[in-house]
Amino acid sequence: MKKIILKRGKDASLLRFHPWVFSGAIYFKPDDIADGDPVEVFDSKDEYLATGHYQNGSIMVRICSFEKTNLKQNFWTKKIQKAYHLRSLLNLAANGTNCYRLIHGEGDGLPGLIIDIYNTTAVIQCHSIGMFYEKEKIALAIQKVFNDDIKAIYNKSSNALPPDFGKTTENDYLFGTGEDQVVQEYENQFAVNWVTGQKTGFFLDQRENRKLLAHYAKGKKVLNAFCYSGGFSIYALKAGAQLVHSVDVSQKAMDLTDENVTLNQPYEGQHTSFTSDVMSFLKETDTEYDLMVVDPPAFAKNLKKRHNAVQGYKRLNTLAMQKIAKNSILFTFSCSQVVDEKLFYNTIVAAAIEAKRKVSVLHRLTQPADHPVGLFHPEGSYLKGLVVYVE
Repeated sequence: MKKIILKRGKDASLLRFHPWVFSGAIYFKPDDIADGDPVEVFDSKDEYLATGHYQNGSIMVRICSFEKTNLKQNFWTKKIQKAYHLRSLLNLAANGTNCYRLIHGEGDGLPGLIIDIYNTTAVIQCHSIGMFYEKEKIALAIQKVFNDDIKAIYNKSSNALPPDFGKTTENDYLFGTGEDQVVQEYENQFAVNWVTGQKTGFFLDQRENRKLLAHYAKGKKVLNAFCYSGGFSIYALKAGAQLVHSVDVSQKAMDLTDENVTLNQPYEGQHTSFTSDVMSFLKETDTEYDLMVVDPPAFAKNLKKRHNAVQGYKRLNTLAMQKIAKNSILFTFSCSQVVDEKLFYNTIVAAAIEAKRKVSVLHRLTQPADHPVGLFHPEGSYLKGLVVYVE
């Protein structure tokens, strides 16, 4: 295993178990080191600190272990077993749920790796080259931990990897051959296609927030903006909403939404899909919604685009607050990691001021427990949401 030595005084973050080594902290690295190589990291006194994967860039080492390890099969099996134990503690199956996140990157001590479970299929998504090279070991570990409960393992990493490397790879089955599955989330039915769908096929991170929406939906006129496959819409309909309008600019998303609505019940006359730009739809609609969900895709994926993202969130939420009926409830979200909770909150404050509406916070929302955030890696907290009462 190749050796990386840090500059003097640059070991503090690793001693606090932060799982990243930035390029500026490195004093020495071998000339023949390559992206994806497993490495051991040492301090300036040649004391071992951690083991991880090297990748040229701002984050040069992603740490997999703070104890000496060889990253062989047993390491991966133990990591998957540990993550599975945590998910078992959540007892999701008892609540009619068979889809969840098994590995959430740094939150489970495996930076660059996502594994989502859809009933009997596991979907692996590697965000680092090092993790991609480990995918066969990871797949074998999943089989060992789940025994016969997992029938297929699909690798969906090509678009998540660095572009130059990702275009040389193909998504494929590492084990078994899967088909689209209908999964359950709190006994609601959703069709998931991990091959063609966004992310790994479904937005598992909004599960608890969808459940909360159902608490408010009975008898309401609901708008689900940026609906993707209609998750919030299904919960609202099942809870007894008077009507639900689902909006997304993607026709593919609207087809998924319609499929999921029919899968649960036809809800004829209660649900309508609109393939439209959300801002245009909000400007043109005459419907007075008294419950609204605004859940856009990430407006910024790096710090350079943060300002533009904040302006986008402000414009969107200003318009939503201007259009929502009096004495109504707005669920609003940001999944941009570079827009932290405080900045998002201040952006919603600015939107309320511009909309000239009196607004109160009812709930602060985040990602669910199967998307854990390491105490020493606060960057893992990416989903932010507010439920506000708009007078």
